[in-house]
Formats: sequence, C-alpha cells, structure tokens
Amino acid sequence: MAFNEHYPSSLLSDAVDAIGSLPGVGRRSALRLALHLLKQPKENVHHFTEAINRLRDEVRYCRVCKMISDGEVCSICSDRSRDSRMICVVENVRDVMSIEETGQYHGVYHVLGGIISPIAGVGPSDLTIKDLCERVSSFEEPSSAEVILALSGDVEGETTAFYIYRQIAPFGVKITSLARGLGFGDDLEYADSLTLGRSITGRQIFKP
Repeated sequence: MAFNEHYPSSLLSDAVDAIGSLPGVGRRSALRLALHLLKQPKENVHHFTEAINRLRDEVRYCRVCKMISDGEVCSICSDRSRDSRMICVVENVRDVMSIEETGQYHGVYHVLGGIISPIAGVGPSDLTIKDLCERVSSFEEPSSAEVILALSGDVEGETTAFYIYRQIAPFGVKITSLARGLGFGDDLEYADSLTLGRSITGRQIFKP
C-alpha cells in the first residue's frame, strides 16, 4: 500500500519536509519525529530548536586547526599539555572526535574539510591544505615535528595523502600514516576505538 503523503496540516507537512531533509531520514521517519515533537512540552521543543539555531548561527571554526569551536581557538589547540609539534591531519570533525575517544593521541589536529575528489568537484584549493602548509612551515626545527596523515584508506584518501605529502615533504618534517589495522577503504568514523587506537600508536613512515 502506497504511503499517503497528504497531511491534514500544511504546518505538519513543512515540518516533515524539514526533518526529512536530514541525511538518512526518510519521510516515514520524519513524520514520526514530527508527531513526537508535537507531543512534547513547548519549552522542550523551543529548547531543541534554539540549540539548532545557535549551532548554525554561532558556531565557529578554530583559526589554527579548523575544528569546530566556541571561540577563536579550540580547546585542543589551546591546551598546553598537547604536543603542538605533532599534527594529525584528518578529513572532518567527526574524525577528530573518533581519535579523541581512543585516548591514545595527545598532539593537535588539522581538519581538511574533505578529501580531494575530482568526481565530486573537490580539488586541493577547496580544502585547508594551504593552511596546513603554513603551519608546517612555521616550525623552527622541522625535523623534530611530525605530521600524521590520518585519512581513509580508499583511493580518494590515498590521493589526498599523496598530494599533502608532496606539499609538506620539502619542509623536512617527519610524515607518518596510520598503521593498517584499518582495512582498505575503511572510514575512521566507523572504526572501533581499539583498532583506531592501535593504528595511531603503531603509525609508520608514510610511503608515497
């Protein structure tokens, strides 16, 4: 039986459309969530919508590593106990969160904002690779610094890692990559903490 998409209220229809625009949320799930919100106290729903509005309007990106931040510099970059001469390069914010959950890494990060993907129209200039090069070039003793290329093991991730390697190798820093406890094509986001932690501690010299 076909799902009836005629709603008794245009307000409900608009809410379903809005919720259904989220990734992985179909119209059935969107309708269920919209009806659930209708059953909640107004103050709960208002708090929910206010949190989403503030997330979109007020969130900032760290001027150093491009991580999501409440201020100009994120809590990781401003933490003096972290090793600022060890930069872990990741694709997105979720990867930072995954690595932090392992408790095995105590350096800082650099968030690229994606990976090189000609099919998707994403080139090096669309990422924060230039900012990474500026950070690496600022090291007074490059040989004592390390850049960890913690990118997914698929073709696009490897392509991005190779491109970055070519950009920063002339600076003389140590360049490593995650140990392949992760399978080819695996995303960091979906790796369990134990496997990801071992991949970090067992990292190896990057070989282009």
